[in-house]
Amino acid sequence: MNSTFMRPAVYDASTGCEVPMETLSVRISVRNLPSAYTCDGENKSPEIEVGDVNVEHSKCLAIICNDPDAPGGGGFIHWIAWNMELAKLIPERIPKDPIVTFPIKAVQGTNSVGTIGYSGPCPPHGQTHRYFFKVYGLDAELDLAPGATKNEFLRAMGGHVVQYGETYVTYGR
Repeated sequence: MNSTFMRPAVYDASTGCEVPMETLSVRISVRNLPSAYTCDGENKSPEIEVGDVNVEHSKCLAIICNDPDAPGGGGFIHWIAWNMELAKLIPERIPKDPIVTFPIKAVQGTNSVGTIGYSGPCPPHGQTHRYFFKVYGLDAELDLAPGATKNEFLRAMGGHVVQYGETYVTYGR
């Protein structure tokens, strides 16, 4: 697991101590992603179940999808979204717009392809890669412009992550 994407503890201002981060349960109904969710198909974002959201602490969700098996150290980002309304289900087929209002409210960033929104898996032929969907519960909406990069997104999240969960799928060609 890449620690760049995960914060294991949260600072509690009332006690002055770090406390363990609350866990989100994150689930995608398949382990091997069907081609409809990839560059070989419709390139649509998958449905993601999010459980155990603590509405007393989390005010919105953020998500990042990365490929740790990509050439060059695994920094290939397939999706960044934030200020996503709290929901038990992130529906599939989120529009590739900078600001989304339906089927769920969200702001989206720039992926490693250079486009906004979800860009599905597209590993080299003969390879199977893993795609991690990391979901964060944030204590406030991020003041971050649509189209932000991964680094801008990670900086903006600093100090706001109160919950975290992840899952992964695989895809091979």
